[in-house]
Amino acid sequence: MNILKDKRGEGYIDTVIIVFVVVLMLAFATRVLPVFIAKSKLDTFADEAVRCAEIEGYIGNETKNRINELKANTGLDPNINWSTTGKIQLNHRFSLVLTLETDIGFFSFGSFPITLTSKATGRSEVYWKD
Repeated sequence: MNILKDKRGEGYIDTVIIVFVVVLMLAFATRVLPVFIAKSKLDTFADEAVRCAEIEGYIGNETKNRINELKANTGLDPNINWSTTGKIQLNHRFSLVLTLETDIGFFSFGSFPITLTSKATGRSEVYWKD
């Protein structure tokens, strides 16, 4: 009975449990934080693509070239949906929606696919004579 009442090793067990919990939290953070970074990159990607279309007043070759540059720089390959294509008259609104499938896997516990979405809108800065 004296062995059960003895409290001499209690601090070691508490320390082991605390270290285990901290290590699990760090492992979880290393799997989840890249998703927030990808979302930030996706937002910047959308803003820069829309800005290119605003300046050009046209969704075509120049915007495709800019999107290819952004894909190379960010390492992202999102699905791209423009609200319109071709010439955009001065001060007309247009929008861009980017979607990207990302996987949050926590080692061998499973895979959790999520869809990141980024939206950006703009207005053309070019007057097209017809």
